[in-house]
This record gives sequence, structure tokens and C-alpha cells, in this order.
Amino acid sequence: MTEIRISNDPTELDVELIHRFLSEESHWARGISLDLVRRSIAHSLNFGLFAGAAQVGYARVVTDHASFAYLQDVFVLEAYRGRGLSRQLVAAVLAHPAVRDVRRFMLLSSTARGLYEKFGFAAPARPEIIMELAVPATLAGMKPRP
Repeated sequence: MTEIRISNDPTELDVELIHRFLSEESHWARGISLDLVRRSIAHSLNFGLFAGAAQVGYARVVTDHASFAYLQDVFVLEAYRGRGLSRQLVAAVLAHPAVRDVRRFMLLSSTARGLYEKFGFAAPARPEIIMELAVPATLAGMKPRP
């Protein structure tokens, strides 16, 4: 079996693969520009999932490294799904020293809730205190969702 590893080294990331997946296959970032992907990588804690030398998955965290973390852009390429790699990736994210002790770890997910629930993620205990400013996709440099 091919060696599976997770790396935080941004120089190992296949930015074109990440962009292609997010812009063409994801439902949450469809149409995102390469520039936005590059900026998001530059300002995030990144996790590349590799099978041998090939990148097969990705996750990133936006964080202050102290009290808050936001997990996003988690994916495993279709050919590698069903092998527990998503669980390995999320476990590595949550164990990373930069975010291991944050007080609030958030994410948005409409399709993989069961995965995240295994790690203790749940609906907000107090949704009445959570607010958002949702910017239309066209203003954020993305194509509108179909």
C-alpha cells in the first residue's frame, strides 16, 4: 500500500490541484479564482494529504492560534475516498499544536456532518449569539452558485 502522510509544509501543496477541486468539484467554492485560493493558502494553516508523492486531499484552518479556529476546504479526491483518509486528515488538524487548545473550533458543512460529529462537532449550543455577514459570491470573486 502507498504511504499516506499529512504535511503542513505549504511548499509541498499542489495549488493547481487544490484550485481545480475547489473551483470545479466542490459545492462551496465553485468558480473560485486561483488568486483567491493562493491568498487563502498563504494566510491559513494548511494540511496536505499525500499518497506517496501525490496530493490526494487538503484541509485548511483560519486561526489566531489561541482562542479560535475555523476549518474549511476539506476534501479527499474521489479515487481515495472510503479508506478513512478524511478521518485521518481531520484528526491531524485537531491534534496540531497551533489549534489543539483553542476554545472555539467552527466549520460549515452540509454533506459531511457525520464525519465531524465523530470528532465532537455539533450544532451551536447557542445559535442566537452567532452572526454572519454573507457576501454574495460574485462580490467575493467567485461565480454564483447554480
